[in-house]
Amino acid sequence: MQPTGRLHIGNYLGALKNFVELQNSGKYQCYFFLADLHALTEGPEPKALAANIVNLTADYLAAGLDPKKSVIYQQSQIPAHSELAWVLNTVTPMGELERMTQYKDKSARQAANVNAGLLTYPVLMAADIVLYDAEFIPVGEDQLQHLELARTVARKFNARFGGTFVEPKGLLTQTPRVMSLKDPAKKMSKSDPDGCLFMDDSPEDIKRKLARAVTDSDGAILYDPEKKPGLSNLLEIYGAFVGKDPHAVAIDFEGKQYSDLKSGLAELIAQHFEKFRAKKTALLAKPAGMKKVLTSGSKRAGIIATKKMTEVKKKVGY
Repeated sequence: MQPTGRLHIGNYLGALKNFVELQNSGKYQCYFFLADLHALTEGPEPKALAANIVNLTADYLAAGLDPKKSVIYQQSQIPAHSELAWVLNTVTPMGELERMTQYKDKSARQAANVNAGLLTYPVLMAADIVLYDAEFIPVGEDQLQHLELARTVARKFNARFGGTFVEPKGLLTQTPRVMSLKDPAKKMSKSDPDGCLFMDDSPEDIKRKLARAVTDSDGAILYDPEKKPGLSNLLEIYGAFVGKDPHAVAIDFEGKQYSDLKSGLAELIAQHFEKFRAKKTALLAKPAGMKKVLTSGSKRAGIIATKKMTEVKKKVGY
């Protein structure tokens, strides 16, 4: 994840919750990092980026990522990420980068700052992956294009210089599409705080935002994304937290008012993140402990990354 601000429930349901489940499954050796090199493409202020790195580390740990079970590290602490990205740039066709959907989307979103990093972002992402011989990458459907590029780049390098990289496979995860509370036609985004439920929001803020969430005027609690997008978004969020189909959630609230659904959802989310909020507050009070986690994890990851980068250098002729 990029340290670009507070995480919201879309980030949690779409990625972080799954990270913790993968870690605790016992099936994988997991590597989770803070993508602070990627974050530079958004042009953050230095102090804000530094604060966001601390905040995201707290989110990781408070949500349940455990440095005793997983390797948790900071991308920028390992020079091999940037170094390998440059090498992979030389085997990546421009056409592949120009057709990337996220490049087009991000360029439109930050028209005043369309930097080269936005274009080459997927190559750095490929380096992040193949540097560790990662076999599986947990992704949602919207990230499959980037994963396929990583596979393509690994294949092209291997074809030219000999077998070096593992072609990663996607571990497709069900990522609920959480929409804005203010505009259900748009995805929930930290850039619109009032339409967004942050993981560390207070119970009062959660209740206030949900009370103002867009619904409709007919009063019937039915799951119908086309005719009732705002209400359906709330039902989907509720279902994601309790493990139920949104149709079933609608049946549970049949005959009740929209305010009942909103207040019930507010209570549900506030309780779900109660321990998270307390643990995050405690972690932020001792930032040195989080720095230690990142330094230790980066050293562990760095050993693997440096070894792979040494192999790459020999292959290309350095």
